[in-house]
Amino acid sequence: MHTATKHLIISGRVQGVGFRYFTYRSAKGLGIKGWVQNLHDGTVETVLVGSHENIEKMIGKLKEGPPSSRVQNIEEVDGQINAENFNDFSIRR
Repeated sequence: MHTATKHLIISGRVQGVGFRYFTYRSAKGLGIKGWVQNLHDGTVETVLVGSHENIEKMIGKLKEGPPSSRVQNIEEVDGQINAENFNDFSIRR
């Protein structure tokens, strides 16, 4: 399996609506490793590590978000991610 990585910033109504837990649950279900956290500017940041197919499925889930969220944009952050640094998916606080 070729490992894919994505570093994303999600904006919209994504804090206070269970978005981090939704991301965590979705990632665990797809076998994706990485983390998710709220940022001070009201956005959510996540790093995803997994198969290309499951990363694409995960991005589809993130675009929808949990029922009370409203995702306006998902921006990909440039940069290298070392996939070997991740053993699980976590919520950063």
